[in-house]
Parts: sequence; C-alpha cells; structure tokens
Amino acid sequence: MNYEDMLKKGKEELPDVTSEKERFNIPKVRGHVEGNKTIVNNFTEITKVLRRNTEHVLKYVLKELATPGEMRKNAVIFGSKISASKVNEKIVQYADKFVVCKECGKPDTKLTKEGEIYFLKCQACGAKYSFYSKI
Repeated sequence: MNYEDMLKKGKEELPDVTSEKERFNIPKVRGHVEGNKTIVNNFTEITKVLRRNTEHVLKYVLKELATPGEMRKNAVIFGSKISASKVNEKIVQYADKFVVCKECGKPDTKLTKEGEIYFLKCQACGAKYSFYSKI
C-alpha cells in the first residue's frame, strides 16, 4: 500500500467534525402556567449544562424578566405569566455573558467573583475577562 492509498484510507476513517455548538446545547425550558404564575420544571438541569450556580442564574433571569420568583426543589416559580421563549432568551443571554468565552467561543470557562467584579477564565484558550455586574 503506497502513501496516497494510506492517506485516503486514513481520511475515510476519521470521525465527522463536530462544532463546539453541538456539544453545548442549552435545554429549552419545560414548564407550565398555573394561575398567574409560571413554573419551570427543568431549571436545575439547565444550570448543570451551563455549569453555573443555580442561584446566580436565577438571580440574573429574575432581574432581566423584572419578575419575582423562587426555587422549589428543581423548579423555579415565577410570580407572573412569562412565555417559555422569553425565559429561553434570557438564559441564552446569560450564557453569552457568563459562560461562553469571547475569544474562542467555547463554553469551557470558570466564573469567579471578587467584590463586584466577575472574572471569566477560559480553560480552553486561557483568555481572562473581567466585568462589573450588580447580580
């Protein structure tokens, strides 16, 4: 078997290339409206995918939606009727701000806080960002 044949065989045996977006899929919220409240049943599952503190994500989402809410077991109860698309939108905004690296676009980051300053350190490329946030 010559070099060209081995190269062709090697290329055929390579796995398909997957993008980082495929391995970082944020689950869509699952829940229902009960009276004038919205209940999201899979909030802790979402925060596990984001690899962030549940309380931090909840605080951000509540502030952005301008609604009261609380955690009960694995669910979040919002104090008003909110569409699932609106909650999903705020969770994606959270991921863009507090999870995804601005340099390489990968979700492999650690979030730390010193006073009012947050630091986002990418474990993949080594980039480090600081930003101010009131949440």
